[in-house]
Amino acid sequence: MPGRDLSLLIEAAREAGNVAARYFETGAERWDKPAGAGPVTEADLAVNGLLSARLRDARPDYGWLSEESEDGPERTERDNVFIIDPIDGTRSFIDGSRAWAHALAVVNAGRVTAAVVYLPMLDKLYAAETGGGASLNGVPIAVSRGADLAQASVLSAKPTLDPKHWKEGIPPVFRREHRPSLAYRLSLVAEGRFDAMLTLRGTWEWDVAAGDLILREAGALTSDRTGAPLLFNNRHPQVNGIVAAGPVLHGDLLGRLA
Repeated sequence: MPGRDLSLLIEAAREAGNVAARYFETGAERWDKPAGAGPVTEADLAVNGLLSARLRDARPDYGWLSEESEDGPERTERDNVFIIDPIDGTRSFIDGSRAWAHALAVVNAGRVTAAVVYLPMLDKLYAAETGGGASLNGVPIAVSRGADLAQASVLSAKPTLDPKHWKEGIPPVFRREHRPSLAYRLSLVAEGRFDAMLTLRGTWEWDVAAGDLILREAGALTSDRTGAPLLFNNRHPQVNGIVAAGPVLHGDLLGRLA
C-alpha cells in the first residue's frame, strides 16, 4: 500500500493527465517564455493550476517549486517541498508526440521521498517511495545490470559526446538514443529498457527530481556529473547534470568524465 504522499501524487498525476489529454486532443494555444526560456502552452498552465490547488490544499505546510510558478525563497525554509513539472516535454506536446510526462516529487531535507512520472498518452505511470521500490503501472521494475560501456544503450543528447566532456576523448562507442522528456529518459533507465542516462549541463530540478527516486528505488546509482549526490530544493533550483546507471556502469562513466 503506497504511503500517503505517494498516493496523493498518483491521484494528482492522473487528474493532471485527464486535463492535459483534452488539450492535446483539441489543441492548445502556445507562446514563448521571456529570455529564451522555451515554449509554454495553456495546457502547462492549466495542469500547473490543478496540481497547485490539489497538492497544496492537501499539504499546506509543504513548500512549492514548479516550472510554471513564480519561485521564492520561502520554499527553502520548509522541511518538505513539492517539486513539479506540469508537462515535461512541452515541445513534444506541441508537435503532437505522445512522449510527454507529468513529473511530481516530494522532497524532504534535500532528498526525494515520493515520486511519480506519468505519461497519460502512453498509459505509463512510474512511481516510487523511499524504501518501497519502484514500479510501472503497479508492477515492480529494476535497472539493467549491464556493465560493458561499449555494449550499453545510453539515453543522452548529442552534446554529451563532445570530446571536451571526456578525459581521454569519447568513450567506446555506445548506442545513443534520445527522448525529449528528461523525466521519461530517467524512468526508461529505471525500467531496464536502457542501461544509462547522461546529461552534463545544469539541469532544472523539476525535470529530474521524480526520476531520481524512481531510478534509485529500481537499483540504479544517481549522481551529478562530478559524482556528488543529487540534492534538491536548492536556492537556485538546478543540479550539475546527471549520471544514472546500474552500479558498475555508473562508476565507469564517472571515471571517464572530465
